[in-house]
Amino acid sequence: MWNYVIAFLVSFSVAICSVPAIRSISKRYGFVDKANERKVHQHEMPRLGGLAIVFGVVAGLVVLSPPYEHFYAVIAGAGIIVIIGMLDDKYSISAKVKLFWQLVAAAIVAYSGLMVPYITLPFIGQIELGIIGYILSVIWIVGITNSINFIDGLDGLAGGVVTIAFMTILVMVLLDLGAAQPFVLSVAVVFIGSTIGFLFYNVHPASIFMGDTGSLFLGYAIAVISLVGFFKSITVFSLVLPILILAVPISDTLFAIARRLLNRQSMMTPDKGHLHHCLLAMGYSHRKTVFIVYLFSILFGVVAIIFTTTTLWVSYLLLALIVIGVELYAESIGLMGDRKPILNAMKRFKLKGDNVRN
Repeated sequence: MWNYVIAFLVSFSVAICSVPAIRSISKRYGFVDKANERKVHQHEMPRLGGLAIVFGVVAGLVVLSPPYEHFYAVIAGAGIIVIIGMLDDKYSISAKVKLFWQLVAAAIVAYSGLMVPYITLPFIGQIELGIIGYILSVIWIVGITNSINFIDGLDGLAGGVVTIAFMTILVMVLLDLGAAQPFVLSVAVVFIGSTIGFLFYNVHPASIFMGDTGSLFLGYAIAVISLVGFFKSITVFSLVLPILILAVPISDTLFAIARRLLNRQSMMTPDKGHLHHCLLAMGYSHRKTVFIVYLFSILFGVVAIIFTTTTLWVSYLLLALIVIGVELYAESIGLMGDRKPILNAMKRFKLKGDNVRN
């Protein structure tokens, strides 16, 4: 256990100590995020801060050296993600180019054997997925990678949400509720330490952004570690756990896709309809908005842990209530734009009831 404590401190120290140098390099060589009508910040900001997280994670993993059969494939994929993130932080490359290299990184991981080989369904049994397992794994990695990138819109937001997700995984491992593997435990510890170290400079008002280098790296890492910890040889039950842990970025991404489809917009077109944008539009301050999203992340993390301690049918009932609650809240704050199918249906039902009584 002391090795994990030392690795945490090393990751934290390396991350927090490397930020000032990275901030200077970012400004000197043009790794900056310029203000525009869609951005919340009002002036040019250095945005290569994700490198501090990378350095902290690497230092922590060197201390622990966790054995893992797919380690080199995971590292290769991470390398591609970090490089494409740095290029975007410098040159703002197109979304299609980023997506292509994300697919390459995810394919390397899946091809190494880190994928979903089969799923066990109630009353049916085990179903071999074959090539579909590879496809699902690639979609999962790319999807989660981009979902973290999408929510990286406020100071400390993406880093905090991912830290909470890793903390949830850590608790589940320590309670033996997840897949208690040394690699999962090691990665969770070093990412928590490294990201907390970076957040000292990234909370509002931030002096540096993590940029795509950081958000893509964090998204890739949490996607891969959830694949390792929960998805390998999955059941429907274990399938729900990482989705709950990452419910905030996943739901925000799904609502963004639905919103753009309904409005006939390109999937690649950025907008100001994400969760943090909606909360800001409701009048919440920058800090309160981030805090609210943190609370949602903590709530879903606790629900994920509770989910594993209840009976199967109670878990599914709880999941159904969560889905309905998320949809209602999303409609109420404008995540679906002007589309409010459930709220409008409830209003029509209420009006019919009032007419009948009258």
